[in-house]
Amino acid sequence: MTQLTLDTPTGPMCLTERDGAIVRLEWGEGGHDHTLLLDAAMRQVQDYFAGQRETFDLPLVVDGSDFQRAVCDAMIAIPFGYTKTYGEIAKALGVPAQAVGQACGGNPIPVIIPCHRVMGAKGLTGFSGQGGVETKVALLRLEGAGGFLI
Repeated sequence: MTQLTLDTPTGPMCLTERDGAIVRLEWGEGGHDHTLLLDAAMRQVQDYFAGQRETFDLPLVVDGSDFQRAVCDAMIAIPFGYTKTYGEIAKALGVPAQAVGQACGGNPIPVIIPCHRVMGAKGLTGFSGQGGVETKVALLRLEGAGGFLI
């Protein structure tokens, strides 16, 4: 696995590549490897934070169960600037909302797989990334997403 650390407005983030796919994005310092994919991913994340990108075009691999991958696919399908509730995703997948919440919290590639776009039934909920709910609010504001409570 190779890693590349980049600076973002929400703190340093580390991208991890394995076998030609992005497998992890986490807050914090990591490696400083440069590959074509890691450099492309870094540019796309930087463009997102600069307000110049709404979608990502990267090969992703989500390690985990079929359910974890299904929830990640559902999150990827939420358009830039919009939100869905855990309940809406749960209904579409035929599972309890709590299970969706746990899968969102286990998202290995936040921001690129936009778990910040998933809300509770009554509005804003926690966020497992660095900075917690404040980071979630910052990402939603960057996207101009409405309909959430602060």
